Amino acid sequence: MVESTRAEAIENIAVHGTTERLDEGALIRAAQRGDPEAFEQLVRSYDHNVLRMALNLLHSQEDARDVYQEAFLRVYRNLPKFRFDCSFSTWLYRIVANLCLDQIRKRKVRKEEPSSVETGSGPLDRFQFLPEQRADVDPQRQLMSAEVNARVQEVLNRLTARERLVFEMRHFQGMRLRAIGDALGVTEEAAKNCLFRATQKMRAALGDFV
Repeated sequence: MVESTRAEAIENIAVHGTTERLDEGALIRAAQRGDPEAFEQLVRSYDHNVLRMALNLLHSQEDARDVYQEAFLRVYRNLPKFRFDCSFSTWLYRIVANLCLDQIRKRKVRKEEPSSVETGSGPLDRFQFLPEQRADVDPQRQLMSAEVNARVQEVLNRLTARERLVFEMRHFQGMRLRAIGDALGVTEEAAKNCLFRATQKMRAALGDFV
């Protein structure tokens, strides 16, 4: 009886659009039933991560915003078909990754990409995964840091689209290999091998600095 009452209460909350206390699964189900507040809350839960992921992968604010908008548009259109076969985040990041991969493949010239991009809150450093060296204290170290960054960018430009995507998802997003594999629709082992190839190329290029 208690469980039945609790279930009815949750159902009433979703129906009336009051979604603040619902967990993600309940939010998804409410959004699937057409609750706009539930869908808006889902977007708010992931919008920052999606935009940051797109920025880190594409290094273009305009392209990142295009991917951001298209990703959530696809989520809105396909959410009724979501069957909880995987986590919502995996499903969402798979959409974002595929959109970014398409963008990277379409680019014919990538060597002119800047080392940072302008965002609403200021420039975003593309080399966040590099360890902090306090280069501002030591001019020689600062010069070396700039050289390392330039060398890293050269290697990123030479990676295949998938190698670059996996490398940056791992180092920019801090995603685990299993999550990367799920997002790309491949096995964890395939993601690991792809990361290994990218890392080997990076190590070979940075041999003078390590």
